[in-house]
Amino acid sequence: MRRKEKNTKFIKAEAKRLGFFECGISKARFLEEEVRNFEKWLKNKHNGEMKYMENHFDKRLNPTLLVPGAKSVISLLFPYYPLEIQKDKDAPIVSKYAYGEDYHFVLKEKMYKLLNLINKEIGDINGRAFTDSAPVLDKKWAELSGLGWIGKNTLLLTKQGSFFFIGELIVDIELEYDNPINSYCGTCTRCIDACPTQAITEPYVVDANKCLSYLTIEFKEDLPKQLQNSFQNRVFGCDICQDICPHNRKPLLHNEERFMPKPEFLEMSKNEWHEITEDTFKKVFKKSAIKRTKYTGFKRNLDFIK
Repeated sequence: MRRKEKNTKFIKAEAKRLGFFECGISKARFLEEEVRNFEKWLKNKHNGEMKYMENHFDKRLNPTLLVPGAKSVISLLFPYYPLEIQKDKDAPIVSKYAYGEDYHFVLKEKMYKLLNLINKEIGDINGRAFTDSAPVLDKKWAELSGLGWIGKNTLLLTKQGSFFFIGELIVDIELEYDNPINSYCGTCTRCIDACPTQAITEPYVVDANKCLSYLTIEFKEDLPKQLQNSFQNRVFGCDICQDICPHNRKPLLHNEERFMPKPEFLEMSKNEWHEITEDTFKKVFKKSAIKRTKYTGFKRNLDFIK
């Protein structure tokens, strides 16, 4: 067996063992085809107040600027759809990705375990792990690695749906590379039609200024009154365009202990949500991504959807 083939098989097998649903690999290169789309998106100010999206433009498009000598991008998918969802149907709705412990910590830990295993098996390599916290076009690399395709809601879709976290290892070794797969969105526009704020302005373009995920998490000012009737009880994030997607009819459930939600979170009633104190907030969401909004931001969201 050739060395590249052997190394590639080892990496994919260890990724599965660590709980990743899929592992795909693409050649590290400058993403020239993404320059125009990204520039247009920024020019139209679709990034809202996320000014950090304007920083490190070159690094977002060229992984060799993040890892000198990078030759391969190892993309990884980890499922997060929960076995149980919130009990009270009238309670403020939290995006399913935030039910358990903050995925940045969980995935980073697993990816560095994989990187250590690669070092032990293959030799001393230069590599870094990323998951939605650095200037990396996660979805594009996953698409190039054959893990799925970019849907009209701009999320990565697979035949098993889209409730996956994406992470990648950028490494300085050559491996066998996977090929992109076809899109299976066809003429479907359910995600576009279902978006309550028309944030998907056209297929494959999302204006963050209208997106409920952005508004409830990233946006720090007073929420726009003209969209108040469109929030549909969302208090942190939004899964509407995913829930409506035909590919999510039978989502893959996760079995990661650290993503299991606390019982007190699942059982909170509508009244308990709206009466939440700062102490309860800190206790229930101790390691959750929900802490990103801080208590004041979370209360702002709760008051807005009353």
